[in-house]
Amino acid sequence: MRAAINAGIIKSKGEFLMKCDAHCAFAKGFDKILSENCAEDWLVIPRRYSLNYTKWQRDKGRPYRDYHFLTYPTPNGIYGTTISNPAWMERGRQRKDSKYDIDDTMTFQGSCWMVNKQYFSKRVGFLDDRIETYSPFGAEPLEIGLKYWLGGGQVKVIKKTWYAHLSKRKSHYQTGLFTKRYKLNQARSRTWVSKHWMENAEPGMIHPFSWLIEKFWPVPTWPEERSKWVFPQDK
Repeated sequence: MRAAINAGIIKSKGEFLMKCDAHCAFAKGFDKILSENCAEDWLVIPRRYSLNYTKWQRDKGRPYRDYHFLTYPTPNGIYGTTISNPAWMERGRQRKDSKYDIDDTMTFQGSCWMVNKQYFSKRVGFLDDRIETYSPFGAEPLEIGLKYWLGGGQVKVIKKTWYAHLSKRKSHYQTGLFTKRYKLNQARSRTWVSKHWMENAEPGMIHPFSWLIEKFWPVPTWPEERSKWVFPQDK
């Protein structure tokens, strides 16, 4: 995945970059709305619906998702004890007023995002796909989103448009993808990512990781006591 994104960055010619999964449907004019509302140092995402893939259209019977948050490192299936980025439904219910049509989001799901190419090249550059760090697949919102927020940029949801994303089940994957080796690689990579950012090991940032927690406080799963905001292995 990361190699494909990097190849797309090399091929791109325009002012903006947009990455999306193949299994998505979009509102009419979504690209115009996103680009018109994408400041130089912003990463923007549209409102996300579930995809009815038999009709290839948004499923209005299921809740849409505007916000996501970063969890306190907790056991998370194949990913080990690491930070994850679930939907923040409560924040969505609290911020339905039209004044929040363009709003801060702590992080994002990763299936669709748009940025100013020049700023992205300066702040993020090519994604790190080394086996010993992020690995070729996964943790995309953590690398990109944290380089934006902690490096001086911003991450925004644009509710004026939408896309619909297929949340894949095991039946959608080729046989053998969820192998023991894959699970081990993901757990190792996600552990490295979580530890790397929580220990403020990323060079060139202007804010510590704790700054982002404070900005969106209170954040679900995070303890009240700030002294506990450390990666669990370091306790």
